[in-house]
Amino acid sequence: MDLIAQVEEMPLPGQTIIGTDFATGSGGKGANQAVAAALLGYPTEMVGAVGEDVFGQAMLDNLVRTGVGTKGVMRVAGSSGVAPIFVNARGENSIAVIPGANGKVDREAVDAHAELIRSAGMVLCQLELPIDTVAYTLALCKEAGVPVMLDPAPAAPLPDDVWPHVAWLTPNETEAAFYVGNTSSIEDTASQFFDKGVRGVVLKRGGDGAFVAQAGGRAEWVKPFQVEAIDTVGAGDCFNGAFAVALLEGLDPWAAARFANAAAAISVTRRGSQSSMPRRDEVDAFLNQRQ
Repeated sequence: MDLIAQVEEMPLPGQTIIGTDFATGSGGKGANQAVAAALLGYPTEMVGAVGEDVFGQAMLDNLVRTGVGTKGVMRVAGSSGVAPIFVNARGENSIAVIPGANGKVDREAVDAHAELIRSAGMVLCQLELPIDTVAYTLALCKEAGVPVMLDPAPAAPLPDDVWPHVAWLTPNETEAAFYVGNTSSIEDTASQFFDKGVRGVVLKRGGDGAFVAQAGGRAEWVKPFQVEAIDTVGAGDCFNGAFAVALLEGLDPWAAARFANAAAAISVTRRGSQSSMPRRDEVDAFLNQRQ
């Protein structure tokens, strides 16, 4: 659950400030990406966990309301995951994630929903679950021939044998630097991920667009759409959900990234994470106006 405080400027260490607004909203990278995909009209199932607190039921209700299947979501004792978020007047955000129930999604939970995972056209993973669980899921997908899109956020060390299981890696600039350091060029950044075994990379750069590359193949920038951003929370997740939908519908990666840029552009003009995700008709209309 996102706990979102609107502020003029981010508080400094030891500083108390007066905020301008506060709201709660269903969040979590996995759930955000699931909602983004479902609202765009693609059949979507969530595998994860919520707690037995008031946030847990609210998040489940929101998934159902947005069209996400919840048969893979467990209720477990204790707190749901929460994320206190500061958003400043320029739409920039600072986030702390407390995993809560997410930390209880283990190998047994994955095994319980293995057939659901094997049936997927694509599996989207993030790093808000235990790393062992993510690695186990990727190995299962590799065995089943299911492509995986990995959003390596929040950035954390990954075992070397994870990388070859990734069809699409989608880091932002900070996350990419965590894994390969400050490289000489964006092409070099992509190349270093290919050396690890990743087959496709989308390097997300916010207002600069996205660099989309495939190992041994095409590599190009996909330009962003210019909009007036008021809240960037969840924009990267919106991109991932939309990128996955477009790929599964048969678009090439660069056309898929343009579609995803459009969805993300709409999302940053609204407040909240899942509440900012656009419907398919909105994205189609947005793109039609910008042919």
